Amino acid sequence: MTAVPLVDLAPWYEGTPAGRRQVATEVDRALCEVGFLLVTGHPVGAQLRDRLRAGVRPFFARPGTEKAELACFPGGRGWTPPGHSGAVPPDLREAFTFGPEQPPPALVGTPEEDWFGPNDWPSSTPGLAAAAAAFAHCCAVLLDDLLRVCALALDLADDFFVARCTGSPWSVDLAWYPAHCTLGSVLPGQMRVGGHTDAGTLTLADRGPGSGGLQVRTPDDVWVDAPAVPGALSVNAGDLLARWTGDRWRSAPHRVLPPSAERPTEELLALVFSQVADPLAVVERLPTAAAGPSRYPPVTAGQFLRDRGESVAAGRGRTVRP
Repeated sequence: MTAVPLVDLAPWYEGTPAGRRQVATEVDRALCEVGFLLVTGHPVGAQLRDRLRAGVRPFFARPGTEKAELACFPGGRGWTPPGHSGAVPPDLREAFTFGPEQPPPALVGTPEEDWFGPNDWPSSTPGLAAAAAAFAHCCAVLLDDLLRVCALALDLADDFFVARCTGSPWSVDLAWYPAHCTLGSVLPGQMRVGGHTDAGTLTLADRGPGSGGLQVRTPDDVWVDAPAVPGALSVNAGDLLARWTGDRWRSAPHRVLPPSAERPTEELLALVFSQVADPLAVVERLPTAAAGPSRYPPVTAGQFLRDRGESVAAGRGRTVRP
């Protein structure tokens, strides 16, 4: 498999054992060979996604001086200004990030409690918070379904992953990629998002209308385009899930190409839901022959993030470095 595959989830939701096994087999193959897939037949409706885009677009249109009161460093909650991604040359994007507010009881009084807290919403977009909450809820439900697909693919108990991700400090990035005509120029090698892997279990993204520009690096070190399929969502495994499966599943490097001069007015507004796991969940060799041996020692999800030096979207618009 050298391309990002398209998987229809409809047989999973139909509920027959054969249909569910078919979807699990297709997802397993995609995560093994590519680390990415596109899914259709999912419950995250177009109206919900359009509502969130309509809610956040006016915020990105505001002057930078007005957005600055919600500014944060990459990994925090609030507005990440253009040029603050840490990439060289800087990524051609800006983003608004939010996450879960209430920590699970087991995390109260621990350092991980700071990974939860109130979100700061722009006063100029009064409908944004409600639209964002509805989108996040629907994505969380879909990701639980996908974790059950993953469990079936590995012959694990149905709730194996779901039970270990209930306290996830998830985050949503609403990422705006300006059009070429807005930027004026693009530096050599500059990307909308430079090559990287994700930290957590699964990432779910609605790339929105347009060419997309998403590319995935294959095991042969070749960058391939992820097709732009209307209505489809992209799904990819993160570093934590790759470790959990003994690298059976790939955490594939991916990037977003710069805006094309051939489509000078095309801007993109991506909606990205990233899941980690319960910070206290122990990530260790799976009790299944499907995953095979692991060269990694056991670690909690929270400690994994600290060891990786990952930023976690913390409450109150701050960036917490674990």
